[in-house]
Amino acid sequence: MRVGMISTYPPIECGVATYTQYLTEALRASAVDVYVVGHLGSSGPRVFPVFDYEDEDLPERAFSAMMRLTPDVVHVQHEFGMYGRHHGVNAVPLLLRFRLLGVPLVVTLHTVYARIDPPHRILLENILTNADAAIVHEPYQRDALHREFGGRFDDKIRVIPHGARLVDPDPDARRKLGLPENRPIVLMIGYFRPSKRFERIVDLFPRVVERVPDALLVVAGKIRGQEFLEYRDMLFHRIRSSPVRDQIVLIRGQLAQETFDRILSAADVVALPYEINAQSGVLAHCLAFGRPVVTSDTESMRRALADSGAGLVCASDEEFVEAISRLLGDPALRERCGEAARRHVRERIAWPLVAARHLDLYRRLVGYGAIEPNVLVVD
Repeated sequence: MRVGMISTYPPIECGVATYTQYLTEALRASAVDVYVVGHLGSSGPRVFPVFDYEDEDLPERAFSAMMRLTPDVVHVQHEFGMYGRHHGVNAVPLLLRFRLLGVPLVVTLHTVYARIDPPHRILLENILTNADAAIVHEPYQRDALHREFGGRFDDKIRVIPHGARLVDPDPDARRKLGLPENRPIVLMIGYFRPSKRFERIVDLFPRVVERVPDALLVVAGKIRGQEFLEYRDMLFHRIRSSPVRDQIVLIRGQLAQETFDRILSAADVVALPYEINAQSGVLAHCLAFGRPVVTSDTESMRRALADSGAGLVCASDEEFVEAISRLLGDPALRERCGEAARRHVRERIAWPLVAARHLDLYRRLVGYGAIEPNVLVVD
């Protein structure tokens, strides 16, 4: 089977790009022929960068390039803004072109909030109308779409979780990063943006230090492009002004995967104080590395931790302080959370498992299940 993927792709700095890379690699490991048509800046084997975010003819560029590759099924990775201005409205005419030719079409909706605002509703309705199948990562996202559209698209929507890698932490990570070997470390990592609320943990960290005097807070990442400059500056001001400034380490810059993995390996606890999130690629990495997490009380995080047992959910500042302090001071609890996280990955969300569910969906759309038994199908 030949799958045509339309998405951002590394080295572009984007969570969807990284997601697509891991999914593509897992599908190819299952002998699926995958080609990627993506944004300018994408690079890799069988990856074709043919359009930019602001191209007025983005739909035609992407469609024309993809059809030259003669895909059996096209899979579009969707995030608002990925396909141009006005929340990425060019995704709609792109899908229409494939629908007119009858090419089986899958769309992964990477952002579906529990409460869908009007612009997102307009685009999601058009996307769901023109796709043959839509993938979301969380059951609550399926439920949100059901409520919003009165069940009209229920037969198209599939829940397939965000995948996670099968990896081992780097035991020498702290030495390589120049971090102390024997001090408890709390980590926040990823792109800086207001919805992640990194400043909340910075502000609460002096209270953690009162309970765990030798604790360190590591803040690692950057803003994406020139987005959220004011938020970044505010976050840095909070760090500089903290009464425990000498116990906060800032690792600033674009984090290559190897560096990201090394920083994650060095952490004892990862804080995810997100205010709004659909799902979290960072959480998937934490699960893969068996790193206990402390999260805010969003629906996505509550469900993820209920399923995985990977950490503690917090509904208030006091609960954040208590949860972080408790995990830092209890190695046995950290070990239980970490092992539960890695077991969850092995048994439920490892990329080979996630890729197999994608492949099953592709085959159903292409119609392999209806082929006569004496007809040979070559994937």
